[in-house]
Amino acid sequence: MDTLAAPLTIAFDYTRSLGPVLGRFMAGLREGRVLGARTSDGRVHVPPLEYDPVTHEPVTDLVEVSPSGTVVSWTWNPRPVEGQPLDRPFGWALIRLDGADTPLLHAVDASELHTGMRVRIRWAGSPNGHIRDIECFEPGESDILPGREGAPVEIMTTPIRLHYTHTTSVEEDRCLRALEQGRIIGQRCPACRKVYVPPRVCPADGVAPDEVVEVADRGMVTTFCVVNVPFAGQRLTPPYVVAQVLLDGADIPISHLILGVEAGDVRMGMRVAAVWRDRSKWSTTPENIDHFEPTGEPDAPYESYAEHL
Repeated sequence: MDTLAAPLTIAFDYTRSLGPVLGRFMAGLREGRVLGARTSDGRVHVPPLEYDPVTHEPVTDLVEVSPSGTVVSWTWNPRPVEGQPLDRPFGWALIRLDGADTPLLHAVDASELHTGMRVRIRWAGSPNGHIRDIECFEPGESDILPGREGAPVEIMTTPIRLHYTHTTSVEEDRCLRALEQGRIIGQRCPACRKVYVPPRVCPADGVAPDEVVEVADRGMVTTFCVVNVPFAGQRLTPPYVVAQVLLDGADIPISHLILGVEAGDVRMGMRVAAVWRDRSKWSTTPENIDHFEPTGEPDAPYESYAEHL
């Protein structure tokens, strides 16, 4: 039997604060200038270092270098992927800009490359203080134009995207197909006899599970956290609770949302039950269970879940 497979994407915007050195470097790119860091040994580093590798002191001396340079080494990229600087075959190269002592890694838009080739920066049409203000390099020379130094860039955001195809194991496939039927199943370790949901190789004994065990769609909260911080793409408005729920019949908790109760009223030992999505929307996905809600039953005693914390 063919197991399930699906295309998945992990995506987030990586945001970092730049500090005084990289902030000035990115501001320079925004103005069409390249700044390098001069260290105590007299070398000029591009991109600039924040700390001197010899004295370990903060770098303060930034100097402008040329937007033209020489290819030191390179490799060819025949099949560009999403997010790369160019959508056609290009070269990745280490380029030593005139006036710098260290090379900068960037893309070169050329039909062929060779060591010693002279290249220049092609600036992006709408610079905003990001390394991508350098669209790429191209063959040729460029004069240093008089520029000004604007206010340092404080924050830089870079979108991160990873596309891949996830293929399930036989055990995971069985679990997802059961969810499509409104059932939750686990599998029992043949050594310690614990039931794992979803099924997995036993972390204690290192053996694959065998016996299929159906478990309840209700259980108890073992531990939980209150989410107070908003972030991009968030489904719910904080505060809300994400908890570890130990289902009746299972020996390992699953992570899920707890709704239908104020975040401050969620507690360890609280009995909860799954709230399933509309049956017409069921598919082979864990999202068939929308969230868990309190059942109103008495809390489970601590001793019943102490070993699952």
